[in-house]
Amino acid sequence: MNLWRTKCRSRPCTWSTCVGETVAALDCGSNSTRLLIATHDGALRRQTHITRLSEGVDATMTLRESAMQRTFDTLGEYRVLMNEAAIDEGLLVATSAVRDAQNGEEFLTRAQHVVGVDARILDGHEEATLSYRGATLDLDPDPRPTMILDIGGGSTEMALMRGDTLSSFSMQLGCVRVSERALGGGVVDEMADARARAMINAELDRAFASEPVFSEVAGDIRLIGLAGTVATLVQLQGGIAHYERALVHHQRVTRDDVEKWRDTLARETPQERLGHVGMVRGREDVLTAGLYVLAAVMDRLEVDELLSSENDILDGIAMALLANVR
Repeated sequence: MNLWRTKCRSRPCTWSTCVGETVAALDCGSNSTRLLIATHDGALRRQTHITRLSEGVDATMTLRESAMQRTFDTLGEYRVLMNEAAIDEGLLVATSAVRDAQNGEEFLTRAQHVVGVDARILDGHEEATLSYRGATLDLDPDPRPTMILDIGGGSTEMALMRGDTLSSFSMQLGCVRVSERALGGGVVDEMADARARAMINAELDRAFASEPVFSEVAGDIRLIGLAGTVATLVQLQGGIAHYERALVHHQRVTRDDVEKWRDTLARETPQERLGHVGMVRGREDVLTAGLYVLAAVMDRLEVDELLSSENDILDGIAMALLANVR
């Protein structure tokens, strides 16, 4: 099955980039920096490094120089891989952490200088749209409306396709943001638990008020979970010691699974969490917060299971770029 010949399902790509047969999509997220090198025939290479770009942004509204440098170092490594693949065209996107930071434009300029391709800051709707396109490109048909849930470091995107209409909302929730503002990174006490739940529920109230269709479809949707929180949960649940895409992609996880791991990790220190087979180093201090978000969303949507997807915003970006090949 040739996945990359699937065309964009929503509004057409508006980027004017003229691209070749091989493209690079780069995502500077709040917690990780990622690369996808792809052609029309599929992905050639995927790379992920946890760089924690959003460290301290929620409190200071500024990207720290140390966090930026970690990201630039990783982008430099990616540029080497792009050179090896003879790529001159691509797109780097930045999301929640850079959107929120007062020095976000400075970061973007410096990042673009490192990778040598176009760069832009996505708004919440653009991020949700590209994530939806990528996550659903290889899904089987389903009579129910499909929603993607992308839990990032600083924000969580919800995007629902009902008929031909895509409704989306970007919540100011993410595994790093909830950890820094409410939950902490270690053992969760009653006060931290209450702060986190209140923070998450307030954002869910805002999302459902903004997009009433979310309430209308509750209890009858196909929920697709993206990004590191869901992928790590799948590894924990399956006892997968070393990441293999095929073992993580399109796995079913129940709400009971989510709540079990949320409560288990909440009782542990980050070092103890690393003892679980499947825990990804670099997520041990923030995964619990991601699971708090995931459990709350599933509860609000009245769904008992979700399907994981390792296709995400990078795949959506690559699809959009390759649609411009000429």
